[in-house]
Amino acid sequence: MTDAPDAHILVVDDDERIRTLLRRFLMRNGFFVTTARDAAQARRLLSGLEFDLIVLDVMMPGEDGFSLTRDLRKRSLTPILLLTARGETDDRITGLESGADDYLPKPFEPRELLLRIAAILRRIPAAEARGPKYLALGPLRYDAGKGELTQGDTHIRLTGSEQTLMRRLADTPGEPVSRAALIEELGRDPDGGGENSERAIDVQITRLRRKLEPDPREPRFLQTVRGTGYMLVPD
Repeated sequence: MTDAPDAHILVVDDDERIRTLLRRFLMRNGFFVTTARDAAQARRLLSGLEFDLIVLDVMMPGEDGFSLTRDLRKRSLTPILLLTARGETDDRITGLESGADDYLPKPFEPRELLLRIAAILRRIPAAEARGPKYLALGPLRYDAGKGELTQGDTHIRLTGSEQTLMRRLADTPGEPVSRAALIEELGRDPDGGGENSERAIDVQITRLRRKLEPDPREPRFLQTVRGTGYMLVPD
């Protein structure tokens, strides 16, 4: 288990096999993981989600990792760990000069990747919840820091998926969150996507509404935003 088991990592690599292996390995070690197959998909994810760390392959078709790192550094302080098959000193220097926090040549031992990630995360302050710490939903109270939903002294059990959805929606109360963003938040493979993933999100939202709403058929707190996704509207 890592020092920061709740950290959300974005893995960007054009090799599907490596994406899958890294996702499974990091999730087994307690991280939330989202994957992207290229810089363009990474940009789309970064426009709607915040991550604690980006693990970024350098050698990708189209825009490479160096270019993406330089551009991200103009507007973001999210730590970046570069991965590449090239281990020459000049390339390591290029990566660090681009704004990366660390550089790990391929092939690498998975344990070394964990140690590098842990070292980077230790260097940054613990992230605070982006939205309000507490949200009132009628008689219910949601503690964003703990991910707990209560009614008075009664604890309302949320499944793992429901906790993940609540955390994401509570980060930006009153603002719509797209179905695609919620799919990524649940750690689904973005390459799978499609109608099945969207229906799965709709099912999860329906179940969550049963716990939040006085009348789930007329939702007051967890509203549908037509053509976009869903929005949490606290009191």
